[in-house]
Amino acid sequence: MLDSASISTIILLGAASALLLVAMLYPSSLLRWLQRKRYQYEVTFSLYMLTATEKFIFNSVLFLILSLFIIAASLYLPEHILVIANRMFYYFSGDDSTLKPGSSAQQLLTASTSHIINGAATSFLNNAPAEPVPQAA
Repeated sequence: MLDSASISTIILLGAASALLLVAMLYPSSLLRWLQRKRYQYEVTFSLYMLTATEKFIFNSVLFLILSLFIIAASLYLPEHILVIANRMFYYFSGDDSTLKPGSSAQQLLTASTSHIINGAATSFLNNAPAEPVPQAA
């Protein structure tokens, strides 16, 4: 089964391919459409009154903010939706097993991390060598 990152990548590649195909088949109509969208953008945000440097600064800040927002949404939104869905399931069913960390990989990671930290703290305080970490199969 595909994860959300793979699905998003497939959708974006499909959209880019469709846009490239349209650009190759109808260049003049696409160019007119892009010019109209650029004009609407400049009129909406009053960029036509700014100098070239001010436009560059405004567009750079806007690009930075939108990029950070898109990156944050793509990284944290799927996990947040999963947490909200688990809470909704808990509210409807009353089963609290959905709220606990359910994956064995997460439990193994937590256990090995705590073992490493305990070993490092013990060796630091006692000046003794740390025990080797057991490898998971």
